[in-house]
Amino acid sequence: MTTTTTPGARVALVTGAGGGIGAATAARLYGLGHRVALLDVDGEAVNALRDRLDPGGDGALALRADVDDPDAVHGALREVRAVWHSPDVLVNNAARTAPGSVWDVGLAEWDAVLATNLRSVLTLTRLCAPAMRERGWGRVVNLASLAGQQGGTLAGPHYSAAKAGVLVLTKIFARELAAHGVTVNAVAPAAVHTPAVARLGPAAVAAARSVPVGRMGRAAEVAALVAYLVGEDGGYVTGATFDINGGSHMR
Repeated sequence: MTTTTTPGARVALVTGAGGGIGAATAARLYGLGHRVALLDVDGEAVNALRDRLDPGGDGALALRADVDDPDAVHGALREVRAVWHSPDVLVNNAARTAPGSVWDVGLAEWDAVLATNLRSVLTLTRLCAPAMRERGWGRVVNLASLAGQQGGTLAGPHYSAAKAGVLVLTKIFARELAAHGVTVNAVAPAAVHTPAVARLGPAAVAAARSVPVGRMGRAAEVAALVAYLVGEDGGYVTGATFDINGGSHMR
């Protein structure tokens, strides 16, 4: 892939960049000229993506870290700062699904899913946003879900609860940062053709049949929406949730 990255390019950090929406978003931002830090618990996946996007170049950085581990996240950010500078753009995409009944989910699993899907948004934003605020420019996009809007249980009740929390946390940070040139928005996809959705099995495929547009979404379509929100044209949009669900949820 050819990049338009320049020495003064903005730095974007994408969590959960090893596949699906995260990888598509990272590739989209790289193609638009950003330097992209690829963070994922799967080190092999982000190494492969880095090599595909920017073989031998300095426009992509692979970071193996678990967003559940604050120390690992701190270490990853120190590496980003050492190579480039603190991120101008943060895409909180890392997620974990765990199908099951609200009556049966164990408390340890509940805590683990909320740590990945919600606490990581708090952790990463608190680490990255102060430098954005000081520079007077920044973009944060949080990947939520239709499940967090409607209480869906296909991906697990704790997943839905966490994604609902992401929507509220988005508004809280948006209010805190709006006066400083930093926007914070959420994107709420429904069924998107990704490895995570595929792992949910036949039920996910069946649910996709009821989508008014008649198909699952594509990761690249979500990435395009994220790219708008982190660009200059998105500067008057903050605290908003953008639905991308094929008409499954209209409001």
